[in-house]
Amino acid sequence: MTLPAAAISLFFSSAPAFADLKICNRMSYVVEAAIGIDDKAATATRGWFRIDPATCRVVVQGTLTADRILLHARALGVYGASPIPQNGHDLLCVAQENFVIAAARQCRSGQTQAAFTQVTPTQADDGNLVAYLAEDSEYDDEQARLAGIQRLLVIAGYDIGAIDGVDGPKTQGALAAFLKSRGLSSDAVSSPGFFKTLVDAAQTPSTSGLTWCNDTPHKVMAAIATDDGKSVTSRGWYRIDPKTCLHPDLSGQPKQIFSFAEAVDSDNRAIRLKDKPLNWGGGKQLCTRETKFETNEQTDCGARGFMATGFGVVDMSSGGKTLRFALP
Repeated sequence: MTLPAAAISLFFSSAPAFADLKICNRMSYVVEAAIGIDDKAATATRGWFRIDPATCRVVVQGTLTADRILLHARALGVYGASPIPQNGHDLLCVAQENFVIAAARQCRSGQTQAAFTQVTPTQADDGNLVAYLAEDSEYDDEQARLAGIQRLLVIAGYDIGAIDGVDGPKTQGALAAFLKSRGLSSDAVSSPGFFKTLVDAAQTPSTSGLTWCNDTPHKVMAAIATDDGKSVTSRGWYRIDPKTCLHPDLSGQPKQIFSFAEAVDSDNRAIRLKDKPLNWGGGKQLCTRETKFETNEQTDCGARGFMATGFGVVDMSSGGKTLRFALP
């Protein structure tokens, strides 16, 4: 069964299944999946299973007896605010890193709730059960892989035109430039580790565009705003893991760029040092909210369900800028 990004779900009968369950990714994002096993006694969760575009991952091996199997998927933090809507009705516990949680309806410290939903898998030719993650674009495997490469090239600072899963001169030119910059042959594109190479590149400081680098031991959530001369658009959040960098997409040619970031704990609460929040911003008041957002209206933030947040101006006069977030 193909699962649209807006309706990721799974379903199992209570009868034992004598086959592996695989999740296959036909999205243009590298995703991390978590599964929930629901029976009459309890609900358990485990994750994360990393799945590249156009690849599959076995998440349950062999015999499985359960009333329901549930699924939650998230995109890597390199993509910024999660592009995968979660419309599930089961709120189950997950952790930030790899986890197994035996009682997943009562979260403990370091665990947060995530929306899980059900899926009806299909039986593949090899006898295994398969559920697909898909986008509204309904890519096939080849298109999903190419769109995934295009998306990460854009984040890494390359101009590929449209992210559409369609090959063309711009995509080929950007891909050739990327391979040359990394000293890689054309064979690298088809290698199993190519998406890791692209993700690493997107998280490496660049000589062009904006790069955020998290030098703290905490997770950092960042937001960006761009002024095109007509309006200011703010969007977030981008997750930047400790000791990593991230290169947010700056589409177009903005006249001015603004940045805000804050350190958060495993429960997504703001880190405070000496009773002050650990954040990096400035005096430009722009609209944000706690969840994923994008807005080009920067007045009356509170009346529209947003909050006013102080962004700092980013000096891009040298063509590239790296902002490093460090402990004071």
